[in-house]
Amino acid sequence: MGPRLAHARRRESPAALGRRRQTDVVRAAEARLSTGRVEPVRRRRSAPPGVRDGLAASRQPLARQGTYSIVACDRPSGELGVAVQSHWFSVGSVVGWARPGVGAVATQAIAQVAHGPNALLHMAEGLDPLGAVEAVLREDESADHRQLGVVDAAGRVAAHTGKSCIAHAGAQTGEGFSCQANMMAREGVPGAMADAYTSHDGDLAERLLAALDAAESAGGDVRGQQSAALLVVPASGEAWRTRFDLRVDDDEAPLSELRRLLRLARAYELADRAEELLAGQDAPAGAELYRQISELAPDSDELTFWAGIGVGAQDLAVGAELIRSAASRNPSWLELLERLPSELAPAAASLRAAIAEGTERAS
Repeated sequence: MGPRLAHARRRESPAALGRRRQTDVVRAAEARLSTGRVEPVRRRRSAPPGVRDGLAASRQPLARQGTYSIVACDRPSGELGVAVQSHWFSVGSVVGWARPGVGAVATQAIAQVAHGPNALLHMAEGLDPLGAVEAVLREDESADHRQLGVVDAAGRVAAHTGKSCIAHAGAQTGEGFSCQANMMAREGVPGAMADAYTSHDGDLAERLLAALDAAESAGGDVRGQQSAALLVVPASGEAWRTRFDLRVDDDEAPLSELRRLLRLARAYELADRAEELLAGQDAPAGAELYRQISELAPDSDELTFWAGIGVGAQDLAVGAELIRSAASRNPSWLELLERLPSELAPAAASLRAAIAEGTERAS
Protein backbone atom coordinates (compact mmCIF):
# COMPACT_ATOMS: atom_id res chain seq x y z
CA MET A 1 0.00 0.00 0.00
CA GLY A 2 1.40 3.42 -0.95
CA PRO A 3 1.68 6.33 1.42
CA ARG A 4 -1.27 8.28 0.02
CA LEU A 5 -3.61 5.32 0.34
CA ALA A 6 -2.59 4.80 3.93
CA HIS A 7 -3.13 8.43 4.87
CA ALA A 8 -6.44 8.72 3.05
CA ARG A 9 -8.01 5.72 4.72
CA ARG A 10 -7.28 6.63 8.33
CA ARG A 11 -5.61 10.03 7.97
CA GLU A 12 -2.43 8.57 9.34
CA SER A 13 1.10 8.33 7.99
CA PRO A 14 2.65 5.11 6.67
CA ALA A 15 4.77 4.97 9.82
CA ALA A 16 1.70 5.17 12.05
CA LEU A 17 -0.08 2.56 9.95
CA GLY A 18 2.90 0.24 10.17
CA ARG A 19 3.12 0.65 13.91
CA ARG A 20 -0.61 -0.06 14.25
CA ARG A 21 -0.18 -3.25 12.28
CA GLN A 22 2.62 -4.74 14.34
CA THR A 23 2.06 -8.47 14.21
CA ASP A 24 1.14 -10.73 17.08
CA VAL A 25 4.58 -12.28 16.72
CA VAL A 26 6.28 -8.96 17.47
CA ARG A 27 4.04 -8.25 20.41
CA ALA A 28 4.61 -11.76 21.75
CA ALA A 29 8.35 -11.18 21.55
CA GLU A 30 7.93 -7.91 23.44
CA ALA A 31 5.97 -9.72 26.13
CA ARG A 32 8.67 -12.36 26.51
CA LEU A 33 11.33 -9.68 26.77
CA SER A 34 9.42 -7.88 29.50
CA THR A 35 8.51 -10.95 31.55
CA GLY A 36 11.35 -13.42 31.31
CA ARG A 37 14.84 -14.14 30.16
CA VAL A 38 15.75 -15.71 26.86
CA GLU A 39 17.13 -19.18 27.48
CA PRO A 40 20.41 -19.97 25.72
CA VAL A 41 20.02 -22.46 22.90
CA ARG A 42 21.21 -25.86 24.06
CA ARG A 43 21.68 -27.67 20.77
CA ARG A 44 25.14 -28.90 19.87
CA ARG A 45 26.91 -27.19 17.01
CA SER A 46 30.30 -27.84 15.51
CA ALA A 47 33.14 -25.68 16.76
CA PRO A 48 34.83 -23.22 14.41
CA PRO A 49 38.12 -24.32 12.85
CA GLY A 50 40.90 -24.05 15.42
CA VAL A 51 38.58 -23.90 18.45
CA ARG A 52 39.01 -26.55 21.15
CA ASP A 53 36.62 -29.49 21.14
CA GLY A 54 35.97 -28.72 24.79
CA LEU A 55 34.25 -25.48 23.81
CA ALA A 56 31.72 -27.35 21.68
CA ALA A 57 31.23 -29.78 24.53
CA SER A 58 29.98 -26.92 26.72
CA ARG A 59 26.80 -27.10 24.59
CA GLN A 60 26.79 -23.35 24.00
CA PRO A 61 25.63 -22.15 20.55
CA LEU A 62 28.59 -21.02 18.49
CA ALA A 63 28.44 -18.05 16.13
CA ARG A 64 31.80 -17.08 14.69
CA GLN A 65 31.54 -13.31 14.79
CA GLY A 66 35.09 -12.07 14.43
CA THR A 67 34.01 -8.47 14.20
CA TYR A 68 34.09 -4.84 15.27
CA SER A 69 31.13 -3.00 16.73
CA ILE A 70 30.08 0.07 18.67
CA VAL A 71 27.22 0.63 21.11
CA ALA A 72 26.29 4.18 22.06
CA CYS A 73 23.80 6.48 23.74
CA ASP A 74 23.24 9.94 22.29
CA ARG A 75 22.42 11.99 25.36
CA PRO A 76 20.85 15.02 23.59
CA SER A 77 18.29 12.90 21.70
CA GLY A 78 18.17 9.90 24.02
CA GLU A 79 18.64 7.57 21.05
CA LEU A 80 20.50 4.29 21.56
CA GLY A 81 22.26 2.34 18.87
CA VAL A 82 24.55 -0.44 17.69
CA ALA A 83 26.60 -0.70 14.51
CA VAL A 84 28.65 -3.71 13.45
CA GLN A 85 30.67 -5.21 10.57
CA SER A 86 32.07 -8.71 10.15
CA HIS A 87 33.32 -11.20 7.62
CA TRP A 88 30.42 -13.47 8.52
CA PHE A 89 26.99 -13.88 7.00
CA SER A 90 24.16 -11.79 8.49
CA VAL A 91 26.07 -10.38 11.45
CA GLY A 92 23.15 -8.08 12.25
CA SER A 93 20.94 -11.03 13.16
CA VAL A 94 23.29 -11.95 16.02
CA VAL A 95 25.31 -9.06 17.42
CA GLY A 96 23.15 -5.94 17.88
CA TRP A 97 20.34 -5.50 20.42
CA ALA A 98 18.66 -2.32 21.66
CA ARG A 99 15.54 -1.29 23.53
CA PRO A 100 14.11 2.25 23.82
CA GLY A 101 14.79 3.85 27.17
CA VAL A 102 16.86 0.87 28.34
CA GLY A 103 20.12 0.36 26.46
CA ALA A 104 22.06 -1.24 23.63
CA VAL A 105 24.16 -4.41 23.55
CA ALA A 106 26.70 -6.00 21.21
CA THR A 107 27.36 -9.72 21.76
CA GLN A 108 30.14 -11.10 19.59
CA ALA A 109 33.32 -13.19 19.20
CA ILE A 110 31.96 -16.72 19.75
CA ALA A 111 28.65 -15.09 20.51
CA GLN A 112 25.99 -16.25 22.91
CA VAL A 113 22.99 -14.62 21.27
CA ALA A 114 20.89 -14.79 24.44
CA HIS A 115 23.29 -12.40 26.18
CA GLY A 116 21.85 -9.57 24.04
CA PRO A 117 18.19 -9.65 25.13
CA ASN A 118 19.08 -10.86 28.62
CA ALA A 119 21.46 -7.96 29.25
CA LEU A 120 18.67 -5.59 28.16
CA LEU A 121 16.29 -7.29 30.54
CA HIS A 122 18.73 -6.96 33.44
CA MET A 123 19.08 -3.23 32.74
CA ALA A 124 15.31 -2.83 32.46
CA GLU A 125 15.12 -4.38 35.93
CA GLY A 126 17.57 -1.84 37.33
CA LEU A 127 21.10 -3.17 36.87
CA ASP A 128 23.74 -0.89 35.40
CA PRO A 129 25.71 -2.12 32.34
CA LEU A 130 28.50 -3.65 34.44
CA GLY A 131 25.96 -5.50 36.55
CA ALA A 132 24.18 -6.71 33.41
CA VAL A 133 27.44 -8.04 31.95
CA GLU A 134 28.30 -9.80 35.19
CA ALA A 135 24.81 -11.30 35.35
CA VAL A 136 24.83 -12.82 31.86
CA LEU A 137 28.38 -14.16 32.21
CA ARG A 138 28.00 -15.53 35.74
CA GLU A 139 26.96 -19.02 34.65
CA ASP A 140 28.46 -18.94 31.16
CA GLU A 141 31.10 -21.67 30.94
CA SER A 142 32.45 -20.05 27.77
CA ALA A 143 32.76 -16.50 29.12
CA ASP A 144 36.42 -16.41 28.10
CA HIS A 145 35.33 -16.67 24.47
CA ARG A 146 32.69 -13.93 24.67
CA GLN A 147 32.95 -10.24 23.88
CA LEU A 148 30.30 -7.77 24.99
CA GLY A 149 29.72 -4.04 24.78
CA VAL A 150 26.84 -2.54 26.75
CA VAL A 151 25.46 0.98 27.23
CA ASP A 152 22.35 2.10 29.10
CA ALA A 153 20.00 5.04 28.64
CA ALA A 154 21.96 7.05 31.23
CA GLY A 155 25.14 6.74 29.15
CA ARG A 156 26.87 4.29 31.49
CA VAL A 157 28.96 1.65 29.72
CA ALA A 158 30.66 -1.68 30.28
CA ALA A 159 32.73 -3.99 28.10
CA HIS A 160 34.00 -7.54 28.38
CA THR A 161 36.65 -9.17 26.22
CA GLY A 162 37.27 -12.78 27.21
CA LYS A 163 40.89 -13.80 27.52
CA SER A 164 40.43 -16.44 24.81
CA CYS A 165 39.02 -14.08 22.14
CA ILE A 166 41.06 -14.30 18.96
CA ALA A 167 43.69 -11.59 18.52
CA HIS A 168 43.76 -8.78 17.96
CA ALA A 169 40.96 -8.25 20.46
CA GLY A 170 40.07 -5.44 22.83
CA ALA A 171 37.70 -2.62 23.69
CA GLN A 172 37.72 1.09 24.38
CA THR A 173 34.99 2.86 26.30
CA GLY A 174 34.17 6.53 26.65
CA GLU A 175 31.34 8.76 27.73
CA GLY A 176 28.20 7.07 26.45
CA PHE A 177 29.85 4.53 24.13
CA SER A 178 31.86 1.32 23.92
CA CYS A 179 33.87 0.10 20.92
CA GLN A 180 34.93 -3.55 20.80
CA ALA A 181 36.72 -5.72 18.26
CA ASN A 182 38.22 -9.16 17.86
CA MET A 183 40.03 -11.04 15.11
CA MET A 184 41.37 -7.74 13.81
CA ALA A 185 44.19 -7.43 11.28
CA ARG A 186 46.06 -4.97 13.53
CA GLU A 187 45.90 -3.52 17.02
CA GLY A 188 44.27 -0.16 17.63
CA VAL A 189 40.90 -0.69 15.96
CA PRO A 190 38.77 0.16 19.04
CA GLY A 191 40.75 3.36 19.61
CA ALA A 192 40.30 4.44 15.99
CA MET A 193 36.57 3.83 16.30
CA ALA A 194 36.37 5.87 19.50
CA ASP A 195 38.23 8.79 17.93
CA ALA A 196 35.93 8.80 14.90
CA TYR A 197 32.77 8.57 16.97
CA THR A 198 33.70 11.43 19.30
CA SER A 199 34.99 13.74 16.57
CA HIS A 200 32.33 13.23 13.91
CA ASP A 201 29.38 15.56 13.42
CA GLY A 202 25.88 14.35 12.73
CA ASP A 203 23.19 12.35 14.47
CA LEU A 204 23.78 9.04 16.21
CA ALA A 205 23.42 6.95 13.05
CA GLU A 206 26.03 9.01 11.20
CA ARG A 207 28.49 8.82 14.08
CA LEU A 208 28.06 5.07 14.40
CA LEU A 209 28.82 4.59 10.72
CA ALA A 210 31.83 6.90 11.02
CA ALA A 211 33.17 4.55 13.70
CA LEU A 212 32.75 1.55 11.39
CA ASP A 213 34.57 3.33 8.58
CA ALA A 214 37.42 4.16 10.96
CA ALA A 215 37.66 0.53 12.05
CA GLU A 216 38.02 -0.60 8.46
CA SER A 217 40.64 2.07 7.77
CA ALA A 218 42.59 0.88 10.82
CA GLY A 219 42.79 -2.68 9.48
CA GLY A 220 39.40 -4.18 10.20
CA ASP A 221 38.56 -7.87 10.34
CA VAL A 222 41.59 -9.93 9.32
CA ARG A 223 39.33 -11.90 6.94
CA GLY A 224 37.86 -8.84 5.21
CA GLN A 225 34.25 -7.68 4.90
CA GLN A 226 30.95 -9.47 4.31
CA SER A 227 28.03 -8.10 6.34
CA ALA A 228 27.11 -5.05 8.40
CA ALA A 229 24.19 -3.68 10.37
CA LEU A 230 22.88 -0.53 12.03
CA LEU A 231 20.22 -0.45 14.75
CA VAL A 232 19.02 2.84 16.27
CA VAL A 233 16.08 3.07 18.68
CA PRO A 234 14.30 6.14 20.07
CA ALA A 235 14.56 7.46 23.61
CA SER A 236 11.24 5.93 24.61
CA GLY A 237 8.55 3.61 23.34
CA GLU A 238 7.64 -0.04 23.15
CA ALA A 239 10.40 -2.65 23.19
CA TRP A 240 10.03 -3.30 19.46
CA ARG A 241 10.13 0.33 18.32
CA THR A 242 13.08 1.43 16.15
CA ARG A 243 14.19 4.42 14.15
CA PHE A 244 16.63 2.59 11.86
CA ASP A 245 17.00 -1.19 11.59
CA LEU A 246 19.22 -1.83 8.58
CA ARG A 247 21.16 -4.92 7.59
CA VAL A 248 23.48 -5.89 4.77
CA ASP A 249 23.71 -9.67 5.05
CA ASP A 250 26.15 -10.48 2.23
CA ASP A 251 28.00 -7.93 0.14
CA GLU A 252 31.53 -7.25 -1.08
CA ALA A 253 31.33 -3.69 0.28
CA PRO A 254 28.83 -3.86 3.16
CA LEU A 255 29.74 -0.51 4.69
CA SER A 256 29.06 1.35 1.44
CA GLU A 257 25.79 -0.50 1.03
CA LEU A 258 24.82 0.27 4.63
CA ARG A 259 25.32 3.98 3.96
CA ARG A 260 23.14 3.73 0.87
CA LEU A 261 20.41 2.07 2.90
CA LEU A 262 20.65 4.78 5.55
CA ARG A 263 20.15 7.49 2.92
CA LEU A 264 17.12 5.62 1.61
CA ALA A 265 15.77 5.13 5.13
CA ARG A 266 16.06 8.86 5.77
CA ALA A 267 14.08 9.52 2.59
CA TYR A 268 11.29 7.21 3.76
CA GLU A 269 11.39 8.91 7.16
CA LEU A 270 10.80 12.23 5.41
CA ALA A 271 7.96 10.65 3.43
CA ASP A 272 6.28 9.73 6.70
CA ARG A 273 6.62 13.33 7.86
CA ALA A 274 5.32 14.65 4.54
CA GLU A 275 2.21 12.49 4.85
CA GLU A 276 1.64 13.74 8.38
CA LEU A 277 1.76 17.32 7.10
CA LEU A 278 -0.63 16.54 4.26
CA ALA A 279 -2.99 14.81 6.67
CA GLY A 280 -2.77 17.88 8.92
CA GLN A 281 -3.83 20.14 6.07
CA ASP A 282 -0.37 21.70 5.69
CA ALA A 283 -0.12 20.74 2.04
CA PRO A 284 2.55 23.30 1.04
CA ALA A 285 4.96 22.03 3.69
CA GLY A 286 4.21 18.42 2.77
CA ALA A 287 4.80 19.13 -0.91
CA GLU A 288 8.12 20.83 -0.11
CA LEU A 289 9.25 17.79 1.86
CA TYR A 290 8.36 15.56 -1.06
CA ARG A 291 10.54 17.72 -3.30
CA GLN A 292 13.42 17.11 -0.91
CA ILE A 293 12.69 13.39 -0.92
CA SER A 294 12.89 13.19 -4.71
CA GLU A 295 16.36 14.75 -4.49
CA LEU A 296 17.52 12.59 -1.57
CA ALA A 297 16.50 9.31 -3.23
CA PRO A 298 16.38 10.02 -6.98
CA ASP A 299 16.81 6.33 -7.85
CA SER A 300 13.73 5.21 -5.92
CA ASP A 301 10.82 5.10 -8.37
CA GLU A 302 8.54 4.27 -5.41
CA LEU A 303 9.34 7.51 -3.59
CA THR A 304 9.42 9.48 -6.84
CA PHE A 305 5.88 8.35 -7.68
CA TRP A 306 4.44 9.23 -4.28
CA ALA A 307 6.34 12.50 -4.33
CA GLY A 308 4.51 13.24 -7.58
CA ILE A 309 1.17 12.49 -5.93
CA GLY A 310 2.04 14.71 -2.96
CA VAL A 311 3.56 17.59 -4.91
CA GLY A 312 0.83 17.40 -7.55
CA ALA A 313 -1.72 18.70 -5.08
CA GLN A 314 0.20 22.00 -5.03
CA ASP A 315 2.10 22.06 -8.33
CA LEU A 316 0.45 19.98 -11.04
CA ALA A 317 3.27 20.34 -13.58
CA VAL A 318 6.01 19.29 -11.17
CA GLY A 319 3.90 16.43 -9.81
CA ALA A 320 3.21 15.12 -13.31
CA GLU A 321 6.90 15.30 -14.18
CA LEU A 322 7.83 13.28 -11.09
CA ILE A 323 5.30 10.60 -12.01
CA ARG A 324 6.62 10.51 -15.58
CA SER A 325 10.12 10.03 -14.16
CA ALA A 326 8.97 7.09 -12.03
CA ALA A 327 7.08 5.58 -14.98
CA SER A 328 10.13 5.85 -17.24
CA ARG A 329 11.80 3.31 -14.95
CA ASN A 330 8.68 1.25 -14.21
CA PRO A 331 5.63 1.80 -16.46
CA SER A 332 3.42 0.05 -13.90
CA TRP A 333 3.20 3.33 -11.98
CA LEU A 334 0.92 4.69 -14.71
CA GLU A 335 -1.37 1.71 -14.20
CA LEU A 336 -1.47 2.43 -10.47
CA LEU A 337 -2.23 6.08 -11.17
CA GLU A 338 -5.25 4.98 -13.23
CA ARG A 339 -6.54 2.96 -10.27
CA LEU A 340 -6.31 5.71 -7.66
CA PRO A 341 -9.76 7.20 -6.95
CA SER A 342 -10.04 10.89 -6.16
CA GLU A 343 -11.25 10.30 -2.60
CA LEU A 344 -7.95 8.55 -1.85
CA ALA A 345 -5.65 10.72 -3.96
CA PRO A 346 -7.37 14.07 -4.68
CA ALA A 347 -4.87 15.12 -7.34
CA ALA A 348 -4.95 11.80 -9.23
CA ALA A 349 -7.49 12.82 -11.89
CA SER A 350 -5.70 16.09 -12.64
CA LEU A 351 -2.36 14.31 -12.78
CA ARG A 352 -3.73 11.71 -15.20
CA ALA A 353 -5.01 14.47 -17.45
CA ALA A 354 -1.73 16.40 -17.29
CA ILE A 355 0.31 13.31 -18.12
CA ALA A 356 -2.01 12.37 -20.99
CA GLU A 357 -1.82 15.91 -22.37
CA GLY A 358 1.96 15.85 -22.17
CA THR A 359 2.07 12.51 -23.95
CA GLU A 360 -0.13 13.81 -26.77
CA ARG A 361 2.10 16.85 -27.21
CA ALA A 362 5.19 14.67 -27.33
CA SER A 363 3.65 12.52 -30.06
